[in-house]
Amino acid sequence: MPLAPQRADVPVTIDESKCIDGCTLCVDMCPLDSLAIDETSGKAYMHVDECWYCGPCAARCPTGAVTVNMPYLLR
Repeated sequence: MPLAPQRADVPVTIDESKCIDGCTLCVDMCPLDSLAIDETSGKAYMHVDECWYCGPCAARCPTGAVTVNMPYLLR
């Protein structure tokens, strides 16, 4: 079975194929500083497993690369 390129159980996932190199809009919008830019790839990723599920990171992403995985009980 192939390994997943990223964890799927984190609150925020980033589709690297859609993420713009060097764009920091989602990182700038996160009130918890949970997102960061990978220095080697220039892509965003969730570096702290903490999220308020507030959604500005996903709303601000111009390409739709950011997904907030809201738990069922919060929907």
